[in-house]
Parts: sequence; C-alpha cells; structure tokens
Amino acid sequence: MRRRLDYPHEDSCRGARISEANTIARAGERFATVESLTADLASLGVAPGSVVLVHSSLSALGWVCGGPVAVIEALLKAVGDNGTLVMPALSADVSDPSSLDNPPVPSDWWPLIRESMPTFDPRVTPTLAIGVIAENFRSWPGVLRSNHPTSSLAARGPRASEILTEQPLDDPHGELSPLARLYGLGGQVLLLGASFGSNTSLHLAERRAFGDRQSRCQSGSPVLVEGLREWVQYEEPDVDETDFERLGSAFLEESSSVKKAKVGACNAMLMPQVDLIDFGVQWLIKNRDELGRPLGE
Repeated sequence: MRRRLDYPHEDSCRGARISEANTIARAGERFATVESLTADLASLGVAPGSVVLVHSSLSALGWVCGGPVAVIEALLKAVGDNGTLVMPALSADVSDPSSLDNPPVPSDWWPLIRESMPTFDPRVTPTLAIGVIAENFRSWPGVLRSNHPTSSLAARGPRASEILTEQPLDDPHGELSPLARLYGLGGQVLLLGASFGSNTSLHLAERRAFGDRQSRCQSGSPVLVEGLREWVQYEEPDVDETDFERLGSAFLEESSSVKKAKVGACNAMLMPQVDLIDFGVQWLIKNRDELGRPLGE
C-alpha cells in the first residue's frame, strides 16, 4: 500500500504536512540515507573508536530515509564497535514546579505536583525538548543513562559505564559529572544541525570558571531513596546558556581545531571537547560577573 506524506483533509496534520514539505525542499537533489550519513560523518572526521557527544536536529539534516533511526545507525557505524556515542537525555520537567516557567503552573498546584509526579526512572522517563534523535537514542538497545532526574546523559559503547557512573544531584555538570569524564577521555563534541546554544559541555566550563562562587538555585525532584519514592529538595548551580552562542562564535574565530562539513543537508561541526572547555573557561571569566551571570542581566 502506498502511504501518503500529506494529509490535505486533516487540519490537525497541517503543521506536520508543512514541516515535511519544508524538509523535503531543504534536502534539494539528494535525501539522506544511513549509508550517505555514515560517509558524511567520516568525511567530517568522526572516526572509529572515538568518544563523541552529539547534539542534533533531525529537521536540519533534510529528508532522511528512516528518520531518527537512520541517523543513530549512521552515528553508531561511524564510531564503530570500539567507539562510544553519547547524547543528552535531559528531562527538565522532572523538577520542582516552582521552577517551571515556560509556561508556569499555578502555585496552588505545586503541593499536588510534588506529591504525584512519577519518580525519575532512567529506563522510562522521556527526554524533553532535545530532539527526536536523542529521544530515540535514550531507549536504543544497549544504551545506558545516568541517574540524574533533570540533567542525565545517555551513552552506548565500551566507555559508557565509565562516563555515566556518577552524576551528583547537586552538581550535575561539575568535576564528578559525565561531562568531566568525557573531558578526561579526550572526547569530541558533534553539533549535527544544532547550535552552540545547546552545547551542554559549556556548563562544565561554567563550573570551572566560577566554582563555588557560581550562583545557585533551589530545585527538587522525585527520586528513589533505598527503593522508595521520595521528593528530594536540593540546591544546584544556576547554569545559564544565554550567551553560549556568542561564546561559540568567539571559539570558531580563534580555534583551528573545529572541523566543518555537510552532513545530510546541514552544516555540521566536530570539535575536541578539551579545546572547547578550556577556551570557554577563559571567555566566561572575561564576559560574566563574579557569580557567573552574563553581564548586563
């Protein structure tokens, strides 16, 4: 049976139809396949045996035959059996309702939300607002996930357990985090149609730039404590990505270690995480106040 990609009589599908049409148009003369994406990634410099943290946008790749599954298969082929693939698995909604501001929820809901929110489970809890590729990767066979209710990462490969072994509730991006272990392993960051604004590694640069001086915020999440659900209040660094695009632009101007190439229809970038973090620390010190807040805020 032939399946239609447009639904002209279904108003509820109009947005999806327009989006699909735009994606097809952006692909131009060539759509992407597992094989073409694997070749593109190799041309960019993604090598077998490497450890790569991927931030991705499916729509930026153009029309992909097989969608997110094809992209993940290509990434796994590119790093090979000896490589380790890492992606963010953020679930920011598993947090205190007082911090939900996009949109906010009524304050008289807060007690019941805290009482009834499902416990964070790395095997079950979905990601939020980080893209369909990362969400599909989260439940891919063999993928592990760190045990942080809002800021987890997912990984697959021989270094996955080592990377994800610990992630403190009150310091998810600091020296005991998966990001710091990626740094120690000489990992790479791949922006696959994504921008520096979503480059999670820069939160480690924030921690190294400001340490205990960094402003902090109160949060809370439902977690398992000795096998029982418990709502846990905790304080964590108040991270801020609002100036990451400016930081990224400065890094691109000064660094010669960033590789650029077309992957599918998007302009992809591959960079050593060490270079990015080291540059980011110095840039943030110069461009933020002593508490780690962007200047002018």
